[in-house]
Amino acid sequence: MSPAASASRRTSFVRAGFADPDRAIQLLDELQAPDEFVGALSKAASPDGALLGLVRLREALPADEREVAEQLLTDDDTGRCRLVQLLGASSALTDHLVRHPEQWRDVVASRVATREELYAALRGAVGELTGTEAYDALRVAYRRQLIQIAAVDVTSDAIEQLPVIAEALADLAGAAVAAALEVARHTVADSDACRLTVIGMGKCGGRELNYISDVDVIFVAEPADGEVEENALTVGTALATEVMRACSVSTGEGNLWQVDPALRPEGKQGPLVRTVDSHRMYYERWAKTWEFQALLKARPIAGDEQIGQDYLDAVMPQVWRAAHRENFVEDVQAMRRRVEQHVPAAEADRQLKLGPGGLRDIEFSMQLLQLVHGRTDDRLRHRSTLAAIEALSRGGYIGRVDAHELDEAYRRLRVLEHRIQLSRMRRTHLMPTSEADLRALGRSMGLRVNPAEAVVTMWRDQARDVRRLHERIFYRPLLSAVARLSTDDAKLSTASAQDRFAALGFRDAPGAMRHIEALTTGVSRRAAIQRTLLPVMLQWFAEEVDPDLGLLSFRRLSDELGSTPWFLKMLRDEGRAAEILAKVLASGRYVGQMLERAPSAVAVFGSKDARVPLTRAQLLTTMSAAITRQGDDEAALLAIRSARRSELIRIAVADLTQTLELDDLELALTDLTCATLQGALDVAIRHVENDVGTQLSTRIAIIGMGRLGGRELGYSSDADVMFVHDPLPGADAQQAQSHAEQVVAFLRSGLMASGPDPALGVDADLRPEGKAGPLVRTLASYAGYYERWSEGWEAQALLRATPVAGDEALGTAFTDLIDPLRWPEGGISEQAVRSMRLLKARMEAERIPRGGDVRTHFKLGRGGLSDVEWTVQMLQMQHAHEIPGLRHPGTMTPLRVLAEHGLLDAEEATALRESWCLATRLRNASVLWRGRPVDSLPSRMTDADGIARILGGPVGSGHDLAQQYLRVARRARQVVERRFYGTDPEDDLEHEPTRC
Repeated sequence: MSPAASASRRTSFVRAGFADPDRAIQLLDELQAPDEFVGALSKAASPDGALLGLVRLREALPADEREVAEQLLTDDDTGRCRLVQLLGASSALTDHLVRHPEQWRDVVASRVATREELYAALRGAVGELTGTEAYDALRVAYRRQLIQIAAVDVTSDAIEQLPVIAEALADLAGAAVAAALEVARHTVADSDACRLTVIGMGKCGGRELNYISDVDVIFVAEPADGEVEENALTVGTALATEVMRACSVSTGEGNLWQVDPALRPEGKQGPLVRTVDSHRMYYERWAKTWEFQALLKARPIAGDEQIGQDYLDAVMPQVWRAAHRENFVEDVQAMRRRVEQHVPAAEADRQLKLGPGGLRDIEFSMQLLQLVHGRTDDRLRHRSTLAAIEALSRGGYIGRVDAHELDEAYRRLRVLEHRIQLSRMRRTHLMPTSEADLRALGRSMGLRVNPAEAVVTMWRDQARDVRRLHERIFYRPLLSAVARLSTDDAKLSTASAQDRFAALGFRDAPGAMRHIEALTTGVSRRAAIQRTLLPVMLQWFAEEVDPDLGLLSFRRLSDELGSTPWFLKMLRDEGRAAEILAKVLASGRYVGQMLERAPSAVAVFGSKDARVPLTRAQLLTTMSAAITRQGDDEAALLAIRSARRSELIRIAVADLTQTLELDDLELALTDLTCATLQGALDVAIRHVENDVGTQLSTRIAIIGMGRLGGRELGYSSDADVMFVHDPLPGADAQQAQSHAEQVVAFLRSGLMASGPDPALGVDADLRPEGKAGPLVRTLASYAGYYERWSEGWEAQALLRATPVAGDEALGTAFTDLIDPLRWPEGGISEQAVRSMRLLKARMEAERIPRGGDVRTHFKLGRGGLSDVEWTVQMLQMQHAHEIPGLRHPGTMTPLRVLAEHGLLDAEEATALRESWCLATRLRNASVLWRGRPVDSLPSRMTDADGIARILGGPVGSGHDLAQQYLRVARRARQVVERRFYGTDPEDDLEHEPTRC
């Protein structure tokens, strides 16, 4: 052969996957095989190993058999492929074939035998043999079947065929145990005195066994007719011991695997063999949670079939009651963590089975779901993991996408595990580290480009996905809640439903039952998921004041979104989504009413991050995007209002779940209103410019007043504002005024109009001349008015003036204009103080609604918001000229500064702060509960309880809350009498009658 031809031949061997092409060429020449044979070898995980195995097998065959083999392998592509790929996948099975070369025909003609065929073959192999002779016969017969299973495995779609291969391996193990039991019966004296059965556990019981794994078993014995139990158990122990020896002892033919009885009652400390009744009593009295989890896989694999059935009848009902045990879910979760923690540090990064993202993550997740839900749904009672995944998906307990990912991941990880074990027939669950082993492993998985790197990348990606799914499914709060339900409660059985609703606190039990039936009737996936969710959600509804409202709101929301795949999936899978939704819907009307009009906003329940209010910058970005998407200005305003509604829902949910402090809530509502005003102003300017066909001839700014300017908005607050504009240089003044008026009119009408989204009241009554004055003035007009006509109350109102939208420079110019007025040099005069007192007194006398109680009105009542704010504002106007810290538009910050400078003592400041904060919280909670503004303590106890619950109190604490407010307001009023009115509070205030 010429050097060029030799080099070309060598290159073809390299491309075929040979690591040592020169040796491969030499070996192929020894076989006298044509180069076309390289194509078959290239399909093997290790072409070098396959070729060497062929050479060794040829040498081991008798001469006459060798010729037959060579001819058959030349003519039979399928047979050649099976033999070559088996030799290239497993050096250990290659060694077996070299010892027993006659079995090459079994490989070529290999198929997966049935369970019955496997049992018959292995029992027939041992016959009546005993001792080492029987052990050797068992091993040879076992591996004769094993090489056929492996040959089918490595030449098929391994991912698709995994269940078939795993079941065959488990059946083969069961057949080996059954054959070992035959050997034991011929070995142990008086063996007929005992009826023994072997229960397969773990992967053997689940019919999902590996190539090399301990076979977990439990031995169950009963005395034969007329035999004494004690003697039968002695014989049974001898039989069980011999079964384990027959499988695990090493002979000239090696061993099979360890038969491990450690899962029996009391583990290694307990008797090896027990009766059915002994097992029953143990599991009733002493078993730990993990033992019931292990019993999920229990299956008789050898011995007396009737005893095996009796054992299952005795223990399986207890398995499906195990979820009732105290802290059951938490115990299973803790067990998974302990398993992970006990992985040796040196192996943690290589574990396919026990480490993060390994097989145990999938198995524990599915087993926990089975145990929790399987007590009421017998469709989930499967032993194998893949069957459990399918059943859980079909029943709606896990999502279809998640189930598909879990199924794929489990198959892929198991095939990786199979290939690693098959290579040397060693019990391992670790990814290899050598380049050669990784290369062969990658090729066995069908990876041909950089197989060593590619297989590691594939495994790590798979492990990351598995861990993500495990953490979401295994630790979902819904599991613990379902496990705490009784079986009847979890079933939502109609017979006891109405009694249960009444016991939970539902006032309309028949109505609740109608809602449940509407949501859960049928065979749809939606109904299946609702049957999982509702038993627990009913409990969560019942923890709030109005469970009927919660269930009704959930029914309406489900009717709107039930056909939307993400809605129920989110409630089932995403953290505390279902629990929080139940709490929010049963906590009042405000959120439920908005969700009815915007059901898609329920997505905020999906994660903790989604329930964090947006910043002003984020809101402005959202509003700007909404405007950009809408070419029509009316539609743009509706989009802004819709975005505002979604954010109101987000804020309210955060508030109801106690994740917002009062300051954070007020800031969130203020930022939302400012962003809304800015967005609406941008649309209004665009609208007017399009309408008049020219650029706006003036700059416009919106000045926040009242609670908006003070950054203290509540749910029921209007946007108190003033509008200021400043004509551009050279602009016509009249035209500029007209443009500004058109902008303001469009903005107010768009935000205040009735519609599907909450209206925002834009109140400009605090402008100069009040309702009689123009809605918008120039900066110069404001300057002239405040210089000539301003009254004391206007200076007080301007304390809170803050630019909130529009032209920033104009807003700053406005505050520069009003600062001398609101922060006068030398403070305000005594005359101004008297005027403030007279005005306040007149308000108290005239503005409380007819029939209202001066003690219970949150805003105008004694010790209420107005009392605190006017006291702080008067002190601000008196002292802000000398204390810059008082120049703040809010209430709480100046109150703190006043205390720091001794203008109020600590107790007075505390009394004012507590009253103002409690009144503010009560107002907000009243809106959340009633769905509309409320200004006084409620007279109905149900309302009082609902408001108290929103504020974090227990159910039924409404009366206590009312008493608390009256007490706090009285103390604040005493400070107001002393500091605002300059009089001593009346002593008998402490003894005023109270009412709720």
